[in-house]
Amino acid sequence: WSATPLGSWLVPLVALEQGAGPRREILDYVERKLTMSRQLPRESRLFANEILQGAPRIAPELESHLKPLFEEKCAVIAGWVAAGKLPALDPEHLIFSIWATTQHYADFEAQAQVLLGPETDPEPRAAAHLRAMFGALLEAKA
Repeated sequence: WSATPLGSWLVPLVALEQGAGPRREILDYVERKLTMSRQLPRESRLFANEILQGAPRIAPELESHLKPLFEEKCAVIAGWVAAGKLPALDPEHLIFSIWATTQHYADFEAQAQVLLGPETDPEPRAAAHLRAMFGALLEAKA
């Protein structure tokens, strides 16, 4: 995956597998995405800016690399839902929600600094909040 322009951006999603079970896999994915946002905030903002502009440079990569991977991982989540291992949730929008909540800390870093204070590291509280929020969602009953 690292050979594509999206490269490391896809690695956290690639690692989402059926292995450890749905709750553990999804919460680990949330952690990987949050860590990536913290470690690569500039890259996250560049990616977000590219998407906001209509993806003029990476549209082919989105279609050829991200879309098949996204569909594969949505199918894994849908399988967990069908097997009763997760509540009835929408796999596509679950992944979108993970992206939105984890990348927020990089893409809107300036806003977070103003609201939380420039000396505040939001990651520990964000990680705990996201674990609790997604954990509750994954355990919810229809």
